[in-house]
Amino acid sequence: MKIGIVGYQSSGKSTLFAWLSGIAADPSLAHSGQTAAVEVIDPRVAKLAEIYKPKKITHANLQLVDTPGLEKGSSSNAGHLSLIREAGCLVHVVDAYSGGDPLTHLVSFDEDLLLADLEIIARRVEKLTESVKKPRPNREEEQAELEALGPVLARLEEGKPLAGMQLSPLQQKATRSFQLLTEKPQFVVFNLGDDAAIADKLLAALPEHIPGVAFSVGLSAELAEMDEADRAEFAEEMGGVTAERQPLLLKLMQASGQRLFFTAGDKEVRTWMIRHGATAGEAAGGIHSDLERGFVRAETMSCDDLFRLGSEREIKAAGLMRREVRDYVVQEGDILHILAST
Repeated sequence: MKIGIVGYQSSGKSTLFAWLSGIAADPSLAHSGQTAAVEVIDPRVAKLAEIYKPKKITHANLQLVDTPGLEKGSSSNAGHLSLIREAGCLVHVVDAYSGGDPLTHLVSFDEDLLLADLEIIARRVEKLTESVKKPRPNREEEQAELEALGPVLARLEEGKPLAGMQLSPLQQKATRSFQLLTEKPQFVVFNLGDDAAIADKLLAALPEHIPGVAFSVGLSAELAEMDEADRAEFAEEMGGVTAERQPLLLKLMQASGQRLFFTAGDKEVRTWMIRHGATAGEAAGGIHSDLERGFVRAETMSCDDLFRLGSEREIKAAGLMRREVRDYVVQEGDILHILAST
């Protein structure tokens, strides 16, 4: 899953990328995007390690992409938007430190994304409208695609994003290749200045379906460079900063529609990332394709039950070790042991 860090130029998105990844922003990649794989460390892993005493601990990764900053009202944005389209989730960094109106910046950026989608769909509808007038072998398919895209175009023309629109299977097929921007999940980061008091007001203005945070990205990056002894004191004095990156990475993962499941034993404790709503069969495939092909069952238990009872033996004694089939939907906090035929 690619997490695209997006925003206008000078919003602080490259600083956020550097802080989350621990990798300095590279100016030579400003127009092509910079990528980093970042470990997502769930606090439950430490508890699992205490129980299993594993030889190895492995954390799942998020792929962060610092996309090129857009310029307000610039025609050069089109090329940069193509990189943003490759992301599965957009983390929108909004300038709330330079004295402008951050909510205006937020709306303006969303309008830029919507107009980019509108242009693509309108162009495709126009092409299909002309094409279906001529006798062609695939005319029926094109007519069906045209009818599917009609409501999509109408929604965009009304100035409404596609997020939240219930697309039919045919509409999903018709729009999939376009990687439409307004269909992607979003997470907003308001990059604060010295006035941390506006944080609640900004967050309250977000649409209900879009999560967000508000803090000073620059000060938090400075905080990361300090000695641990000075860090907590500085964070308390300044306000509007956060000392911990992992809670934010977990929020970004959740906003992107991903969840973690666990595998655990004395050899390794490991977290795996999977889309929300995925099945045990898909989870097995994420571990290894052979496990999905030969899937027999998933022996499953809950982290909460394991932490409460203290061992797999007690889990089994309490009847809490479940045998799940391929179509079982993996739940938050599941520990899976996949059994497969060879």
